Amino acid sequence: MQEILLIGAGTMGMEHAASYYSMEDVHLAGIVDLRKEQAEQIIGQHDTKLFQTLDEAVNTLEHIDVIDICVPTYLHKEYVMKAADYGIHVICEKPLAYTLEDAREMIDYCEAKQVKLFVGHVVRFFPQYAKVHELIANETIGEIGVVRTRRGGEFPAGWSDWYADHTKSGGVILDLMIHDFDYLRWNFGEVDRVFAKGLAERNIEHLDYALVTLVFQSGVIAHVEGTWAHQTFSTQFEFAGKTGIIEYDSLKEEPVLLSMKQSKAKSSGGVAVPQSPLKKTPYTIELEHFLTCLKTNATPIVSAEDAYKAMEISVAALQSLKTGLPVSLGREGGVLL
Repeated sequence: MQEILLIGAGTMGMEHAASYYSMEDVHLAGIVDLRKEQAEQIIGQHDTKLFQTLDEAVNTLEHIDVIDICVPTYLHKEYVMKAADYGIHVICEKPLAYTLEDAREMIDYCEAKQVKLFVGHVVRFFPQYAKVHELIANETIGEIGVVRTRRGGEFPAGWSDWYADHTKSGGVILDLMIHDFDYLRWNFGEVDRVFAKGLAERNIEHLDYALVTLVFQSGVIAHVEGTWAHQTFSTQFEFAGKTGIIEYDSLKEEPVLLSMKQSKAKSSGGVAVPQSPLKKTPYTIELEHFLTCLKTNATPIVSAEDAYKAMEISVAALQSLKTGLPVSLGREGGVLL
């Protein structure tokens, strides 16, 4: 039985708790949150203890295999470092940290303490995105030239309205678009240049939008759109290759649609890539994967270094947004103006 301690009873904490409760041989031993009523609603009739502080939880519970951190971004470092001091493995929601300096310190500190650090970039575990990754790897539509992605919905309501403070959340670029930055890097490798335009510098209350262009070292160009200005959350993508297009829109009923170019002798048409209804949420699949990696010492699909690289792209986009100039990540990595 793997014993889990969850930090945070907000939206992501609720999602993670529901996932743990659905798993066999996994016990959500405790939840740490100052909001007693909210945490109690998550616990319900389950055998999970409620704590006010991490120290109280660690000193009370007999054993903890993993500390799962689902608190606002600016608090990630504090709890990751404390977990490492206790020698307990960590699952941390994305983004790993607010600054690259903090993220690097957290990764190095966990390594020094021999603590595994898993970062929740859940998009890799969504079936539509996982299927497209497979299609791209198999060169189903040939060499890809241009990609468009979009992700967004209404402005999130967080504890103490922390999303509205860009010094804590990093806005739509660091908190939301980082999903697509990680996913695109998973498919196409390292990014060479980043250029961004958006609303962050205009400080419009409870509205954020950005359009980021990524030029990959492979030559692929991606246009990544993120918005907190719509009522309904949705995601879209389009991958254009030499021999076809892969596209998806969560607002439509169609599954991922693969449209292949046909010779004149063949009829044109689309080949649907169907997805069965999920018995498990992508969050459950992700957390089960991390727990399995912990037991088997396997390499996770997304590593802490992957999370750092996604942050590098976000930081470059934020710099470009501020300066109005493209930012180079350099062939050896690292943000360069």
